[in-house]
Amino acid sequence: MTHTPNASRLFTGSCLALIVTAMSFALRGGAMGAWTTEFNLTHEQIGWINGTAFWGFTLAMVFGGPLCDTLGMGRIVWLAFVGHLAGILLTIFAWDYWSLFGGTLLFGIANGSVEAACNPLIAALYPADKTTKLNHFHVWFPGGIVIGGLLAFALAKGEYGWRAQFATMLVPLAAYGALFLRQGMPKTERVTMGVSTEAMFRACLNPVFLIMVVCMLMTAATELGPGQWIPSILENAGVSGILVLVWITGLMAVGRQFAGPFVHRLRPMGMLLASAMLSAVGLYLMSMTHGPLLFASATVFAFGVCFFWPTMLGYVNERFPDTGALGLAIMGGAGMLSVSFVLPVIGRFYDEGITARLPAGISAETLNTAAKGSLEAMEWARIQAAAGLNALGIVAVLPMILTAVFAVLLVTSRRSASPHPSNR
Repeated sequence: MTHTPNASRLFTGSCLALIVTAMSFALRGGAMGAWTTEFNLTHEQIGWINGTAFWGFTLAMVFGGPLCDTLGMGRIVWLAFVGHLAGILLTIFAWDYWSLFGGTLLFGIANGSVEAACNPLIAALYPADKTTKLNHFHVWFPGGIVIGGLLAFALAKGEYGWRAQFATMLVPLAAYGALFLRQGMPKTERVTMGVSTEAMFRACLNPVFLIMVVCMLMTAATELGPGQWIPSILENAGVSGILVLVWITGLMAVGRQFAGPFVHRLRPMGMLLASAMLSAVGLYLMSMTHGPLLFASATVFAFGVCFFWPTMLGYVNERFPDTGALGLAIMGGAGMLSVSFVLPVIGRFYDEGITARLPAGISAETLNTAAKGSLEAMEWARIQAAAGLNALGIVAVLPMILTAVFAVLLVTSRRSASPHPSNR
């Protein structure tokens, strides 16, 4: 037996589902170094494993978004629950590259299902206040990364390995499953508005919408690509990489909670332009600093990427409301798909940077075995840190491109369009 929609309960369950999603990002980031050693993998292979979560996310978003209207958001949420449970267990009991790959893929499908169902769910639950509530919902992505990062740090200090760390996700998983159990779901906003499926697809072909999809490829890669590598890279740069990630995502959570005044002053496109500029500067500074100064450069980066994801979604949702759940799914799916490709690219830059810095006579094929044994520990850490930070600096090209694109869109929108309601 189901009940009429309980907005508060469904919103809390959605937030807990997003916390599980976000914790997986943090815990994978913290486990990357251990996976490299335990399974004798290259950084590029680790990049492909972690990238699987993002294109799995894209698959779920692209297929799950349009199906919210027909299957119902409840069924998509339960697909997420099963995927999260299977992904956690397969990862905990992983034995090689392909088992890690499979577990991460299941995580990605589950994470995408959460986004595909919960974004339109919250918009439907709070039609008069959807911008604020979507902002509050997306606080829990960086918030969940903070939770996962602090757990990883504390458990590592207590000599609990990455498998025990992944098991902690079973707690919020059980909680959101209980909250969604036997709950009725509202109709999606598109169905309520009476927008046809044909009109929804036609709205997604608007040229400005398509430009925003292309921009989403770069904003997501800028935010999430470095974020997955930061714990592994910065661990060799004189700081705790996981604590730097916690610092970045903590600032993001606070920023998203109090985004309103900034967005009202700058307007969405102005906000995106400022975000792109700060992101480029932050990544460049991170590539040039070492030790505690990395927290300062990471602060600039955090305020740069803080508003990217919710502002992109909010801008599209309010300017192109007829795109409905499909529009949100396309935006989220495009963003995650780009991250699936940028992660192994960063890993390759990382490997190539290490190879270029190895002393003569040490083969690149021995990066994870003989190279470590042939070098002093401090020298090996210095090589890895320099190569990794340089790889992060290369990513700064993406927000530099975005700066130019958003500047053009800002100028043209002021000339030709009437003001749109502020979003995030």
